[in-house]
Amino acid sequence: MAAAGRRLHGLRLVAATDGNLSARLPGGGWLVTPAGCCLGELRPADLLLVEVVALDATEASAGATAEQVREAAGRSDQGGRAATPAAAARPTSEWALHLAAYGERPDIGAVVHAHPPLATALTVAGLALDAPVLPEVVVLLGSIPTAPYATPSSPEGAAAIRPLIRRHDALLLDRHGAVTVGATLRQACLRMEKLEHCARIVAAAHQLGRVQRLTGEQVRRLEELRP
Repeated sequence: MAAAGRRLHGLRLVAATDGNLSARLPGGGWLVTPAGCCLGELRPADLLLVEVVALDATEASAGATAEQVREAAGRSDQGGRAATPAAAARPTSEWALHLAAYGERPDIGAVVHAHPPLATALTVAGLALDAPVLPEVVVLLGSIPTAPYATPSSPEGAAAIRPLIRRHDALLLDRHGAVTVGATLRQACLRMEKLEHCARIVAAAHQLGRVQRLTGEQVRRLEELRP
């Protein structure tokens, strides 16, 4: 996970303390990045093990505050050491968003929230990324919808992604970056890279004056190739 954070930072998909990562562990619980960390400086010892979650995804996204979600995360170990209440690092303030994704789909093994610049710029400009224009994006990501604006780290933000993450592996957050999911952290990270690459091409096409969509038949044939 530390390597993934450094890669995302190196690719400028996050800046400063933007972005957060999590991965579901085989034995239960999640490995989560801490609040306020720079992914470019992330070390294995910084990661938090969230072992128990008292709030389910429905509660986390429908009324619990980010602080309540963090409190409900139970015991966290930092770098393999038992963390004391006074010194314990907190899971990312976007943990409710991650938890909402896991709660909607048991096949999700990892969640990446980043701030890819061009993809985010499209939402600021009021442009979407859901039109099928690139064959490889249709195959690897499918459609990329945009979740409505919500205050970062809020219950509304977690609630906004729930109906979308049920059927999509990548989505934009209006003015607040993007979320990708995968069976593994590597897959979720690669999907974030592909999302931003798609945004670059679509933005360039808008500058050139025209964005041509794939036809319905072309999309249908591509969807048959989806893993």
